[in-house]
Amino acid sequence: MAGAAQQRISPVFLGIAAVTAVAGWGVWTDFAAQPGFATFLFVTGAWVVSLCLHEYAHARTALHSGDISIGAKGYLTLNPLKYTHALLSIVLPVLFVIMGGIGLPGGAVFIERGRIRGRWRHSLISAAGPLTNVLFALVCTAPFWLHALDGVPPAFRNALGFLALLQVTAAILNFLPVPGLDGYGVIEPWLSYSVRRSVEPIAPFGLIAVFALLWIPELNAVFFDAVYAVLRSLGVHRFWVDCGLDAYRFWQGASPVCAIGG
Repeated sequence: MAGAAQQRISPVFLGIAAVTAVAGWGVWTDFAAQPGFATFLFVTGAWVVSLCLHEYAHARTALHSGDISIGAKGYLTLNPLKYTHALLSIVLPVLFVIMGGIGLPGGAVFIERGRIRGRWRHSLISAAGPLTNVLFALVCTAPFWLHALDGVPPAFRNALGFLALLQVTAAILNFLPVPGLDGYGVIEPWLSYSVRRSVEPIAPFGLIAVFALLWIPELNAVFFDAVYAVLRSLGVHRFWVDCGLDAYRFWQGASPVCAIGG
């Protein structure tokens, strides 16, 4: 099993969490000179924190399933710089958020699957990441479905709504049975060897293919209708989410509708 030093939380992660907390305080108190920039820092920081927790869930589950090499790779420190592909794990997901308002974690931790016995364990390792996004979404939306919004500033409420949208989209997309995504990882152990071998070459392109398909207006509309339906069931109005996205993209200028409606 991993030693204490291999599980010590990284200063890099603590720094990201601290910036997120300060930015969140700026959004809550409206203290920042540029409230839109504070929203950008808060949502981006919280999104990166959730990415780290997503990958940590994969790693921790793999460790308890038999891959004792996880600790030596630094995956249990929550340090995003330790991931196998920092570009896929952090940079691209943040760009996806900026470009399309879509939360989509990328591939990150390298798991030595040969050390793990049992198909259920392999499936659970893959499911652990998006299940973390589900939990994160429930936490973000707790003030909404608990009807505890009294006293919550509109700017912070909107930022939470947009952050919840990112978590819901991440959970839904990652559970798709597309090669390269966690959903395929859940079902892969149950497929025949020949099917797995034939799919293997296209797995690296699954993430990009999904993002490209979401640029098709018809598919994009269907997908986001489903996302907003989930958010409505959790008490989050679309107006709040859209205003959160509007504040997040502060460089485009504030929408008069959001400024008036709060």
